Amino acid sequence: MTKSYWLINSKRTEVKRFIKNDKSVEGVFEYMFVDTGKIVGVFGKEPPVMTTTISVDIDLAREIYERLISHGWSKTEEVWNKNGR
Repeated sequence: MTKSYWLINSKRTEVKRFIKNDKSVEGVFEYMFVDTGKIVGVFGKEPPVMTTTISVDIDLAREIYERLISHGWSKTEEVWNKNGR
């Protein structure tokens, strides 16, 4: 399975998932999906409700990721799937 990279905002109300588009052609067109989700309930107990997905080229995805980090977002993991959910 493709590795995903997750960010969470400082209020712990929203997450972003960055995942490579497996259908892109290596070295020619590399795209990432950037998903946005709202956290419902207690973070880690239930998965976020994913609300939007965009497809951007890999360089723009890196730029978005770095911009979010500089605005207080932090790295996190997909903790709700750790127990076999």
